[in-house]
Amino acid sequence: MAKIVTMLRELFASFNPETPRAALPERVRKTIERSDDMSEALVKLIQLIIFSIWGVLYFSSPKPDPDTESWVPIIVAIYLVITLIGFIWACSRRIPAPIVYISIFIDTALMIFLIGSFHIQYGQSASFSLKAPAMLNLFVLIALRTLRFQARFVVAAGLMAILGWLALVAYVVTVDPDNMMVTRDYVTYLTSNSVLIGAEIGKVIAILMVTIILAIAVRRAYNLLVMSVQEGSAARSLARFFDDSVASTIRDADGEIAVGDGVRRHAAILNVDIRGFSRMAAQMQPAEAVQLLSKYQAHIVPIIHKNGGTVDKFMGDGILASFGAVSESQSCCADALATIDEIISSLHQPGDIMSPLKPRQINAAVASGPVIFGAVGEKEHLEYTVIGAAVNLSAKLEKHNKELGTLALTTIDTYNAAKKQGYKSPNKVEFKSSAVKDVEGLSELVILKPVS
Repeated sequence: MAKIVTMLRELFASFNPETPRAALPERVRKTIERSDDMSEALVKLIQLIIFSIWGVLYFSSPKPDPDTESWVPIIVAIYLVITLIGFIWACSRRIPAPIVYISIFIDTALMIFLIGSFHIQYGQSASFSLKAPAMLNLFVLIALRTLRFQARFVVAAGLMAILGWLALVAYVVTVDPDNMMVTRDYVTYLTSNSVLIGAEIGKVIAILMVTIILAIAVRRAYNLLVMSVQEGSAARSLARFFDDSVASTIRDADGEIAVGDGVRRHAAILNVDIRGFSRMAAQMQPAEAVQLLSKYQAHIVPIIHKNGGTVDKFMGDGILASFGAVSESQSCCADALATIDEIISSLHQPGDIMSPLKPRQINAAVASGPVIFGAVGEKEHLEYTVIGAAVNLSAKLEKHNKELGTLALTTIDTYNAAKKQGYKSPNKVEFKSSAVKDVEGLSELVILKPVS
């Protein structure tokens, strides 16, 4: 029972009034408007195709009397010309809503006039037009308006079709007062040119019901479109604040992200830092310091991404990245050390890539081991991060570069694991046992040096 109540609640919620476009964020509104502009061009293109085919079929079909005067060629020509103009307009600029309404009026009026002229073409009484199969094209005109995510145009097309058909019925029953040909017999109606008012009312009701159903469908689709565009826009903004792989994890989650969601993986953790940046920034203008920091990050981050790493966070001038934490990796250690190699190599190339920073100011370190990747924080403010001994050790090793006067460090275990994963260092390698601050005992380290 509770499930049924929930389904009914969701069903009625889908009938909520359309969100006024003026109330939407500008970027969302512009996205929807671009979709509408494309849809209007699509409407005109389909109209051109459908009625060009219809015209070809009409003109290629035999006529009972070729010399009989007919409005059909003129109406088809007018319709195609007007539609072509609308198509060109829709492709070049936005068509205002009043013009769309006028277009709906012209489309319907031409179609009704076309249907109403059939009896002249075939030399029959006016009631002959009410039985023309071309009446189904009115439903096509209504359905075309669903390509726009605005129910008002569907309603306008439906109302125009109803008024047009009622006008045609009124013309048929009044054009010859002496012979109205109105009948109440269904068989007579089907086997002659008689008019059955109930049948015409049925057609009007059918148009009305189709219009209502399509309008509801379009309104629901519009509400879903707004939600989709908003979520898509938010997802693109999300990617600016999170690494792409983390943003994808959030977007693709089966349910709502909650505190405590996490996985344990074997990963390599990279820390990169600018030695002495705080003192340097204190002597610089704020804008200059931020620009330098942005230049440094813009240089380092693509190298991390290129080697399959994920930036976990920016800590001032420090960068924390993980390899194999967001998703499992069989080469996490090799990828992390390859990243260090590329950073060292790029900084020692001729030129001023990181000017005014000196190459030896950029220090890095990698440690590996089991880590937990998951969401931390409180319910209203979450953050994806990596937690574990390898994270702490990587940070301590990065700082230990200052004690040893080195550029990059890693542990012997990480180095050996990377070699098993296919890693070959292009830089000089030195092995050293050293006491690292806040790490118990001596640590077996590998020093990565640039080739002179």
